[in-house]
Amino acid sequence: MLLAIDVGNTNTVFGIYRGSTLVKHFRIESARSKTADEYGVLVEMLLSRLSLGGDDVQAAVLASTVPSLADTFARMLRTYFEIDPVIVGPGIKTGMPILYEPPRDVGADRIVNAVAAFERVRGACIVVDFGTATTLDVVSAKGEYLGGVICPGVQISADALFTRAAKLPRVELARPPRIVGKNTVNAMQAGIVLGQAALVDGLVARIKEETRFDPVRVIATGGLAGLIAPETKAIEEVDDWLTLDGLRILFERNRSASAGG
Repeated sequence: MLLAIDVGNTNTVFGIYRGSTLVKHFRIESARSKTADEYGVLVEMLLSRLSLGGDDVQAAVLASTVPSLADTFARMLRTYFEIDPVIVGPGIKTGMPILYEPPRDVGADRIVNAVAAFERVRGACIVVDFGTATTLDVVSAKGEYLGGVICPGVQISADALFTRAAKLPRVELARPPRIVGKNTVNAMQAGIVLGQAALVDGLVARIKEETRFDPVRVIATGGLAGLIAPETKAIEEVDDWLTLDGLRILFERNRSASAGG
């Protein structure tokens, strides 16, 4: 089986694939202070809870937005699983022209999402990823990565209100009952949740106007996609596992680079 690891700034998501099927998954905090040994023990324990052992994993693919954690997880895989992982980064075969300047500056997760989305729709698409940052990535009908937009994420915006405005409380990220808040909590929820939805709708409209793509499919992913996407007009589909699927696809395109492949 293949272990796909998506290391984000806030959380790290693991997916276990048998062929093209995601059979198990789990999520942990992305703690920069943890060592490769600590992560090795933790991953072994989580696999055991899923009735899996290290011998069940024959290969791994890894993408990280945190450079130091990429090294940590790579060491963990080599030490605890005897696997040399495919690491998404400069030099990897993506099958997608990267029209970004310079190409190496594009976050690994953004390329992975773009590859997965284009593989699915085989046409122009926009991926909206609600992570630590909210990103919009644009792929042409020819399968070219054109670039995108990076915005403060939902949680970052909420935290900024709490820490920078003395009288505002920390609030639950939830849909408010109405756009016009009748109290401070609901007013903040309207600004954070519905404001992010309006942001996405406005950006997607501007992207469509600039690129003149017709049709273009808009797919959302990320931990908060389930909360924000239903409040938008632009997002047509939510796929919680889009990044993991993209990692699986990139592994298949680069399997000769893996000792376990």
